[in-house]
Amino acid sequence: MRGLAAPDRRLQLAVEVMLDIALFGGSGPVQSKDTAARLDLPRRHLEQLMQQLVRAGLLKSVRGPRGGYRLARERRRISAADILLALRESPAAESGTGSTSPLAREVLGPLWAELEALLVERLAQVSLESLCDRAAAAGCAPRAPDVDFVI
Repeated sequence: MRGLAAPDRRLQLAVEVMLDIALFGGSGPVQSKDTAARLDLPRRHLEQLMQQLVRAGLLKSVRGPRGGYRLARERRRISAADILLALRESPAAESGTGSTSPLAREVLGPLWAELEALLVERLAQVSLESLCDRAAAAGCAPRAPDVDFVI
């Protein structure tokens, strides 16, 4: 039996990237090439997304030969809704594919707005910490890092 459609691919990828960094970061930065290898994606495909997450204040970029990315705050303080909202702030988030018919404006528009508000409300309850716990329970996580956030 098929369920509802998977979340937007860009949102799903952004959550995966943030979760990868939360799981593998510990006290040091995670290099994008390592994240790309674990997610089986080309590195160039992730770089723009990671920079967008840096601009949104969810990741910090560390320069240098041992540089990479780390969480900008504790994983318990980053929700899936934060990630969604960071993606919406980008110019690429503009969609212009919707209809302007009366049905779209008066019936479907309000329905999608209600569903979107419910989605954001639910995603606000899902922290990176809880996703790390789920990954550990599923056997998808490395040994728990000693530190998940470094100032």
